[in-house]
Amino acid sequence: MRQEHAALIEALTSLLGEAGLLMGGANAGDADLSAYELDWRRRYAGRALAVARPANTEQVAGVVKLCAAHGVSLVPQGGNTGLVGGSTPDASGTQIVLSLSRMNRVRALDAANLTLTVEAGAILQTVQATAAAQDLLFPLSLAAEGSCTIGGNLASNAGGTQVLRYGNARELCLGLEVVTAAGEVWDGLSGLRKDNTGYDLRDLFIGSEGTLGIITAATLKLFPKPVAKMTALAACDSLDQAVQLLSLARARAGSGLTGFEVMNEFSLGLVRKHFPQLQQPLAASAWMVLLEISDAESEAHARALFEGLLEAALEAELISDAAVAESLPQSHALWHLRESIPLAQAEEGLNIKHDIALPVSAIPAFVSGTDAALAQAFPGIRMVDFGHLGDGNLHYNVQAPEGQAAGEFLSQHEKAINAIVYDAVVAHGGSISAEHGIGQLKREELVARKSPVAIGLMRAIKQALDPQGLLNPGRVL
Repeated sequence: MRQEHAALIEALTSLLGEAGLLMGGANAGDADLSAYELDWRRRYAGRALAVARPANTEQVAGVVKLCAAHGVSLVPQGGNTGLVGGSTPDASGTQIVLSLSRMNRVRALDAANLTLTVEAGAILQTVQATAAAQDLLFPLSLAAEGSCTIGGNLASNAGGTQVLRYGNARELCLGLEVVTAAGEVWDGLSGLRKDNTGYDLRDLFIGSEGTLGIITAATLKLFPKPVAKMTALAACDSLDQAVQLLSLARARAGSGLTGFEVMNEFSLGLVRKHFPQLQQPLAASAWMVLLEISDAESEAHARALFEGLLEAALEAELISDAAVAESLPQSHALWHLRESIPLAQAEEGLNIKHDIALPVSAIPAFVSGTDAALAQAFPGIRMVDFGHLGDGNLHYNVQAPEGQAAGEFLSQHEKAINAIVYDAVVAHGGSISAEHGIGQLKREELVARKSPVAIGLMRAIKQALDPQGLLNPGRVL
C-alpha cells in the first residue's frame, strides 16, 4: 500500500470497522479480493486498494466523502454479474471497490400502494420472493436473479424476460435514494406514480452505471399476481415466421403476453451438448420460440386463449410443432432451456457478445444479412442467436469456428466482427446496447456511434454531478 493511502485506509477502518473494510495482500489476515476484482465473464481483472462494505446509507456517504477528500476513485459494485466490465476496478491498485452487499434490507412493503422499498444490495430473487409472499409480483426476471442486486439492476437499467409486458428496470422503479459524488444523500424514495415537480432525477441515475451517483435504496412497483400462466415452446422454420407469430400473439393475448423469447438451433444445440440432462421436447428446428401468457381471470380462460393461439398459428403455418407445459415444473423446465444458453456458451469457450436492440420488424433482415456477412468474412463462424424478440432485444453472439482456439479467435477478430455487427445495427435503426449497459466494453463504440450532441450532453451531466471524476471513472464515457 502506498504511503499516501495509509491515512485513507485508517479513516475507512474507523468508519466501517474491520468487518466493513477488506484489504488484499500477502499478509496474514488479508482477504482474498478476487470475487470483487474479476468480472463474471472473467474478461476484466483489476486490483483494488480495498473493498469498502458499508452497512447503511450514512456509511456510504462517509466513504464517498473520505475518498473525495483523498482524491481516490470509487467503483460501485452490486452482485458483480455485469457483462460489460462496468463494476471491476482497474489494474492500478488505487481504487476503492464500494460493495453494497451488506445493505440488503427490506424497508417497507405497501400492499395498497403496490410498492416495495428495498436497499440496493437486496438480491433480485429475494425481492421477488418478498412480493410473492404477499401474493404480489415484482416482474423483473433474468438469468442472474439469484445473485444480482437491485442496485446493480437499476444502475444498468436491466431488462430480462418480461420487458414485453412490464418494461425495463427503469419502468419498475418509482423512487431512489442516492449518495452523490459530494457525499450528500438525496432521498427520492417516493411511492408516487405522478410527481411533476421538476426534472426527473430518478431517471438520471437509473442506467448511469454508478458514474453519477451511488444508488443505496429504491421504491419498486409491484403488480397483482397472475391467477394463471401458460408456457409453450413452438418450432418455426424462419425468423420471419417468429415475428408473425409475435404479431398474432399480441393480437390474441394483448397485455397478457408476458414472454416471447427466440432461440436459434445452434444455441439450443450447445445446451444439448453441454447439458444433456435437460430434455428438449421438440425436434430440432431453425428457430424455437418460448412464449408465455399470464391471465388474471382463471386457468381455464388462460388455457383456452393459449390453445386458440397455437391452433391459429398452426393453421397459418407459422409454427410446425408446439409443446405446452402442463405443470409448473414443466414450465420451469422450458424456461431453464432458455436460461441455460449463456452457460452452455461459456462451456463452449470465450465468445463475442452483442446485446443489441432493433425494431422487431427489422430483425429478420438484420440477422440474415449480418449472418451472411460474417460467414463470408470468417468461414466456419458459429452464430448463437437468442433473446427477447418481443421487445426487439437480441443476444447476437459469435462463437469461434469449431476446432479453433476461442481466445485466439477473439483477440484477433473481435474488432472486425464488432464493426460488421454494429454497422448493420446502426443501418437498421438499432442500438449497440439493449440491456447490458456500456461499461468498459462498449465505451469507444458509444462515442463513435452516438451523436456528438448526445455525447456532449452526457459529458456535461457527468461534469456537473461528479466534477472530480471519482465515481466509476472510465466507464460509459
